Amino acid sequence: MPVLSDNMRGALFMVCAMCAYTFNDAFMKALSDEVPLFQAIFLRGIGAVIFLAIMCRLLGQFRFGFALRDWGLLLLRTAGELGGTFFFLTALFNMPLANVSAILQVLPLSVSLAAALILGEALGWRRLTAIFVGFVGVLLIIQPGGADFSSYSIYALCAVACATMRDIAMRRMSRDVPAVFVALIAAVGVMGFGAIGSLFTPWQPLTTTAGLQLGGAMTFMIFAYIASASAMRFGEIGFVAPFRYTSLLVALILGVVVFDEWPNALALTGGGIVVATGLFTLYRETKLQIRHRVMLDRIK
Repeated sequence: MPVLSDNMRGALFMVCAMCAYTFNDAFMKALSDEVPLFQAIFLRGIGAVIFLAIMCRLLGQFRFGFALRDWGLLLLRTAGELGGTFFFLTALFNMPLANVSAILQVLPLSVSLAAALILGEALGWRRLTAIFVGFVGVLLIIQPGGADFSSYSIYALCAVACATMRDIAMRRMSRDVPAVFVALIAAVGVMGFGAIGSLFTPWQPLTTTAGLQLGGAMTFMIFAYIASASAMRFGEIGFVAPFRYTSLLVALILGVVVFDEWPNALALTGGGIVVATGLFTLYRETKLQIRHRVMLDRIK
């Protein structure tokens, strides 16, 4: 039997991760018919915290002696995770799955722009143009002023803003902070956020269907954590990252088959533009990284 290369293994893990994340989203959206938002966030968070705590223990990543700057960035990243979870799930509970997923695909563009503005990273005219075109694609998905416009699209954009803050904080964090520990702190924060919010909303008893949906969301989320970590471990980022757009295709299929949601032509066009510009941005960043490595090798 042919042996898969590390890049192909990484790509396969990334496809599995994106499918798992999207199935988790679908289960959470289905759960919204019976369970309030904060109750759902809290209950799903229990599974995530238990799993990540076990992973931290097994990998020996329970370490707390970080610099004060890293703790500040860790708290900022967790705040971004909290906001992203709230805004994303609020949009997901009230919008078509494919539309929310398409808006979230602009994240690589927003991170590139924020890295240039905040971190001073180089941003050439080609990538800047791609970012502008990508945001035009988002407008086609949102369709402000149109008959299909949903005010919850703004929540999806807020989720992108929070996720951008989260990723920028992660970039500034030193490598002394273990990745699984970072995810655990974020999961604890999200679970606590859900617990506090659920104190102010009436709890609903879990029916058999709701319990199965919640279990499905937890299972796929845990699998997604494992697969996404494996994707980054096996493959080169430049090769593996484009496969994250699998989630949009899966969201489109699940939206039609499970929720009978049919995005209109403008939304589909906008989604295609966002994906195309995101792929171009990843391509340009990969080329720049290769050029940077070549220059360093020449200096050595």
